[in-house]
Amino acid sequence: MRSEASLHRPPRHPWAWLWPFAASQVLALSVWALAGWRWGLAALLLSHLAVVWGTLKPQSRLFGPVLVRLPGDDHSVWLTIDDGPSDETGAILDLLDAHGAKATFFLVGERALARPDTVREIVRRGHGIGNHSFDHPSAWFWALPPAAMRAQIDRAQAALAQTAGTPPRWFRAVVGMANPFVGAALKRHGLARVAWSARGFDAVEAEPAKVVARIERDLRPGAIVLLHEGAKHGRNVETLALLLDRLRALDYRATLPEPVAGDRSAAA
Repeated sequence: MRSEASLHRPPRHPWAWLWPFAASQVLALSVWALAGWRWGLAALLLSHLAVVWGTLKPQSRLFGPVLVRLPGDDHSVWLTIDDGPSDETGAILDLLDAHGAKATFFLVGERALARPDTVREIVRRGHGIGNHSFDHPSAWFWALPPAAMRAQIDRAQAALAQTAGTPPRWFRAVVGMANPFVGAALKRHGLARVAWSARGFDAVEAEPAKVVARIERDLRPGAIVLLHEGAKHGRNVETLALLLDRLRALDYRATLPEPVAGDRSAAA
């Protein structure tokens, strides 16, 4: 049995990164003064590149805890499905039921408000839900200032609590990119950030076999698998069907990291 407390880790000190960053700026200015502008500028750029890397790398823990995979060596994986609800959600739920699989749907708040019955159906069938921003600003989520970041997470949390009947406990950044201001918003709601350890780029790749092959290369016990729904190519359901077949062939179970309402088999 996995320990839920050890997996669900909201940020405790979301502004802790400010201290080492400030120290790095003082150090860079000291180098500038002592060794000249060329070395000082290089030191300044390196300190800012660290912030950029921490923002753009989905698995980075520079600004707070993030769950990348589940512990243990049992043959189970966590399926996570981003960007819904969509026209495909019903078919996805039927597929999961047919395979006895569970998943967490990282939902967009604005889309949830437009499809409240679909959100309730996800919960009724024993799946999890997660916060995936309010309106999914994929081009600029990584660069949002503090107030705008807080609004994205606050509004999504309220929308999902309203439609699902209970607030989410998990959060996934849009495109996986979480800047230094995400942590404070997550702490307000007790949200823990989730990344992934296996992905097939199914949001853009239309060929299911290619997507599943990429996922399979990184498939390990405890893998967190990134999937999407509602992509423009319209083949996410086919991709999930093929993946579920492969998981069964490889003797993997799709489970959840914590129990949810109506499901007694969620924790593995």
